[in-house]
This record gives sequence, structure tokens and C-alpha cells, in this order.
Amino acid sequence: MGQTRSGNLLAVSDLHVAYQENRDVVAGLRPETDDDCLIVAGDVGELFADIEWALTLLSSRFATVVWAPGNHELWTPRKDPVQLRGEARYRELVRLCRELGIRTPEDDYLVWTGAGGPVALVPLFLLYDYSFRAPGTTTKAESLERAYAAGVVCTDEMLLHPDPYPSREAWCWARVAETGRRLAALDPAVPTVLINHYPLVREPTRILRYPEFAQWCGTELTADWHLRHRAAAVVYGHLHIPRTTVHDGVRFEEVSLGYPREWRRRATPPRPVRRVLLPEPVR
Repeated sequence: MGQTRSGNLLAVSDLHVAYQENRDVVAGLRPETDDDCLIVAGDVGELFADIEWALTLLSSRFATVVWAPGNHELWTPRKDPVQLRGEARYRELVRLCRELGIRTPEDDYLVWTGAGGPVALVPLFLLYDYSFRAPGTTTKAESLERAYAAGVVCTDEMLLHPDPYPSREAWCWARVAETGRRLAALDPAVPTVLINHYPLVREPTRILRYPEFAQWCGTELTADWHLRHRAAAVVYGHLHIPRTTVHDGVRFEEVSLGYPREWRRRATPPRPVRRVLLPEPVR
């Protein structure tokens, strides 16, 4: 594992730069020191060109950038000139990140040696398998039926293709198995910061306004990963509910910016970048 320079360990997700207001927020993001590391936990955008714009900008400003994909990066919108699907689209995103010097789930994990370290920074790509089922349902089919009846259906069902896997859950299971093997090989003396677009445990989804949406938010297969893999913190997004929670003594940081209609309702201007490992400074 390589090492990062010491500075601040910062995190953000769900930048959704297709929205001009969010694009303006991203254009204003800057490090606090020359050695800052920025974690980007997915959903930068949908169009490949938008993703490239944002990641190029961030990688030019922060000493280190670590990226984990969200579901939106994996969409194949009809208006995107890049019409790659599924695994091929993910690999093209990895190629882009490597050109920019950004760490991905396919690269060796870095060890953060700054304040709160040392910890291994572990970007994950795991997807979901519909095991966070809608209340009162016991199968994927029942859970999806409940969601469609309620009008709460993730756009993934139309735009996130699992090729060459037969289903999104099959892709998820393959990623969980492969990633689990890599995590098991880590030095047991070094704690981790687990970075995933989705929460590794179901508990954060229980405050969703529409509980049917939880089935697109993770997998029960990772319910003990924060303990099994010695997490000092877990960083995630996707829910658009930025907050800190604690599960089994481990801090979970939801670091999303979200859509303009969401952050405009908050009392203060958006401050999307959050500190990991250390408390936020008083401002």
C-alpha cells in the first residue's frame, strides 16, 4: 500500500453536476492545505463529459483524490455520446480516473498518515442486491411490486445496465466476493476508512421518506464489514441526508451535497466537504 501526505482528510458525494447550481458549488471547492486528500463517494454526474469535468477539476486542486462510483456514473443515458454499459462503463471510468491520478476501487489502497491515522483508505464498488426490502415484503419481486405501486422506483431500473452480468444483484454479489477477498488480505494492524456510495448497514435508510427506496441502497452482505474490517469510519452518500451516525461504535459519515432543491431548503449555504476522522471545526 502506498502512503498519502499528511493534511486534511475530507469527503463529499452526490455532486450531481448536471445542475448548474451544483456545478457552481463544485467550481468553488478548494483544499484547506496543499496536502489535503478528498474522498469522492460517487454520483458526480451522469454524462461522461460532466464526470470528466468535475474529476479533472478536483484532481487539479487536491493533492490526492479517492473515488468510489455511485449509481449515476453507471447510467447509460441516451444523450451521452459514451454509450458503454455496465462493467465496460465502469472500467472506462476507472481508466479516466487513472489518467487523472485518482485512486479507484481497482487500485492499491492508500494509507492515510495524517491526523487520525494511520488508516487504509478503501474505496468500494459493491452496488446493491434488493435485500433492503420494502416493509412487509419477503422477496425481491414483492418488494419491487410494492415500490412500483407506490410510484417510488429508482431510475437504475431503466438506465443502470449490469452487462455482462444477468442482473444488478449478480453484479453486486460478484463485487462483494472480490472485494471481501481483498479486504481480508489487509494488514490487520491498520484500521480502515471504508468508502462506499451506499451505506454498509441498513439502519441509515430507516429515515427515508419513502421506505420502498431502500432496496436500491445497499446489501445485507456488508452488515458487519465495519466491524470485520476494523473501520475507524465509514464514508457514504446516496441518501442525500448528510449527517453523522454511530453504529456499533463506528462513525458513519453521509457526505452528500444532493440536488439543489434539497440543499436550498437548509438554513445555511451548502458546505458539502466534510472532515473524516476528526470533528468538524467550529465556524
